[in-house]
Amino acid sequence: MSSDTTTGAAAEAAAAKNSVKDAARSALETGQRGLNEALEHAERSLNEAARRAEKALREGVEALKAQTEGYRADAGEQFDQAQKYVLERVKERPVTATLAGLGVGLLLGLLLANRSSK
Repeated sequence: MSSDTTTGAAAEAAAAKNSVKDAARSALETGQRGLNEALEHAERSLNEAARRAEKALREGVEALKAQTEGYRADAGEQFDQAQKYVLERVKERPVTATLAGLGVGLLLGLLLANRSSK
């Protein structure tokens, strides 16, 4: 009987071992499925957040372009007016304009020379 008891206990132990292995395998598979689902959900969430951020950035850039369009047009117009004014003054008094240009160039040269010698 002792041999039957030992064999029975061994069989029960083997069955318990297999049951534990099956439970562990099942838990592992469930955990892997849960992890894969969580990763897929996180990926979808990140993709959606990236799309929303891109849309918000695009809208912000468009709004900024619309706001600065008027300033850009005004600045271009003012630059054209200033250029015409300078050209008219140079045509009226070319010698004075040339001397003024030379004077400004001389001053800048002196200022830059003093700066580099320090």
